[in-house]
Amino acid sequence: MSKLFLSFLILAVSSFALEEVTPTYFLKATGTVQEIVYKKGLLYAGTDNGTVEVFDTKDKKIIKTISIPKIQDFMGDTIPAKVYSIDLLDNKILIVSQGMKGYRNLWIYEDEKLRKLISIDKKFFIQKASFVSNTKIVFALLSNQIGIFDIEKNKVTVLTQVSQSSFSHFALNENRSTLVTTDESGVVRVLNTNDLVVEKKLKALNLDRVYQLDYKKGKVLTAGKDRKAVFYDSFSSYALNFDFLLYSCGLSKNAKYGAIAYNEENEILVFNTSSKNYLYKLIGQDATLTQILFISDKEIFASSDSQTINFWRLK
Repeated sequence: MSKLFLSFLILAVSSFALEEVTPTYFLKATGTVQEIVYKKGLLYAGTDNGTVEVFDTKDKKIIKTISIPKIQDFMGDTIPAKVYSIDLLDNKILIVSQGMKGYRNLWIYEDEKLRKLISIDKKFFIQKASFVSNTKIVFALLSNQIGIFDIEKNKVTVLTQVSQSSFSHFALNENRSTLVTTDESGVVRVLNTNDLVVEKKLKALNLDRVYQLDYKKGKVLTAGKDRKAVFYDSFSSYALNFDFLLYSCGLSKNAKYGAIAYNEENEILVFNTSSKNYLYKLIGQDATLTQILFISDKEIFASSDSQTINFWRLK
């Protein structure tokens, strides 16, 4: 039996064994959803309609809408300020939104008030921001500079050039002490969030841009332009190969399970990260995935370039 036929047979058996799962329910936002965050039964969604919408996942309805001030585009027309990134810490929400002339604004929402931390005067193309603590924020620019903003001092205290490749994505660990970041090169780096010093550079198994990554329990999962999903842990690393660009990925809280948006039908593959066994195929997403979010080993939300946020409950 040839190696090529054997590989095909293994792939066919794996595909046949997948259990197909349809959404248990869906939520509907007012715009396409760029990022979602879950906390205590509430799902927060940042949209291109200039809003952060808070859903009660029990009642399956919007209970709160935070609106970002509208902006003017290059033609002078008034448009919604697209929300690119959101994060939560205690009762605070961090928001990156579109600004004038293509620059980005960074906001904090606390005590029912929206306050701007970084304006377009800085001329920053902020792609993503997260809380490090109640007083410090980490943010990344398209130029792959990563910075620390001190809320109490109201200024950027650290700004470092990670590499010359354009930024893709970052994720923080559970206590927000380290972050993993990646870029156009496919290289994954581990940084200390105190001073943004690179502690480790992981062996590059993705050979092109990594679109997205997730970071749980010291383990990392990537989704790459080279059609590879790479799983890193402290003992061994491996790549899973697919036939389509991988735009989104997610890890369960204990990193036991991974999920990859793996084909042109926008279906999600759920697999066991230790055995590498393919377990489920989640269907029902109607656009390119923007985020896959495990809220437990058996419960998953996913957003896409549409207004629909799907929820699947696995058996």
